[in-house]
Amino acid sequence: MSKMNAIVIRQAGGPEVLDYQIRPRPEPAAHQVLLRVAAAGVNRPDVLLRAGKYAGSGGVAGLVPGLEVAGHVVGCGAAVARWHPGDAVCALLTEGGYAEYVVVDARHCLPVPAGLSLTEAASLPETAFTVWHNVFQRGGLQPGETLLVHGGSSGIGVLAVQLAHALGSRVATTAGSAEKCAAVARLGADLAINYKEEDFEAVVAQAGGADVILDMVGGDYTPKNMRLLRDDGRLVFINAMQGAQAEFNALDLMRRRLTLSGSTLRPRSAEFKAALALEVERHIWPVIEAGQLRPVLERTFPLAEARAAHELLETSTHIGKIVLTVE
Repeated sequence: MSKMNAIVIRQAGGPEVLDYQIRPRPEPAAHQVLLRVAAAGVNRPDVLLRAGKYAGSGGVAGLVPGLEVAGHVVGCGAAVARWHPGDAVCALLTEGGYAEYVVVDARHCLPVPAGLSLTEAASLPETAFTVWHNVFQRGGLQPGETLLVHGGSSGIGVLAVQLAHALGSRVATTAGSAEKCAAVARLGADLAINYKEEDFEAVVAQAGGADVILDMVGGDYTPKNMRLLRDDGRLVFINAMQGAQAEFNALDLMRRRLTLSGSTLRPRSAEFKAALALEVERHIWPVIEAGQLRPVLERTFPLAEARAAHELLETSTHIGKIVLTVE
């Protein structure tokens, strides 16, 4: 049996539970492709999975984390038609990306956008799928509307800011330092608010509020977000880092016809992700290939240093994505 190196979760816990191990190399089923991984994106859900706190994660001992990769196809199942050995692709996974090889549903692969390296492409699938579904499908953001993105310097944030700007929306964002605010302003944010020094609610309210808010904070941000929404506004949750519980005025929601929504990607069906992949390729890939959206990488680490990558992610000091490279 062929072997490979991989990062394995020993047990639920901190970054120290990530072990570099030799594992059996997987083989593709009929509908899957086998990828030789060149790079794997590191995401907040990986941290939650490692800690045993990600939605639908269950027991995590023995799992290989990693929700997105880029690399080359080296094997195809009998039912795969689109891809062939040698194709350069990036892919959305349920798990398994922190490894030298991974199998993935062929429908969840996308071609590496023209002009991008494999390392850059590895930073795209999780964020692109998440942003397109939550901001544009659930949130229904339209050209001319205003999007408020919390955590604008995160991996999700930098893609949301660039994409909304490129597609004709006004973008406001919050970030935790002057450096981060300057970075997101360069990416297209019309309004970048240092939430540690300014009251984001007051600043955004003075600017006229927002039509769509993408929130990964939760907690006491929730009533503030709802007050900032314009009539028919949409608040979409993708995380609740400051707490899942919040109070809001239901009568105000009714009067202003507000919509509260949210989602998490990993538990969704393979069919849903396949349909979403087609939408991402149709709507986001042309923006990338036109040079209007560029992956922002904070730092790369070798696969064996996944623990250090997680430690950096958990400091929240990064701007953009952290990526593991596989030799």
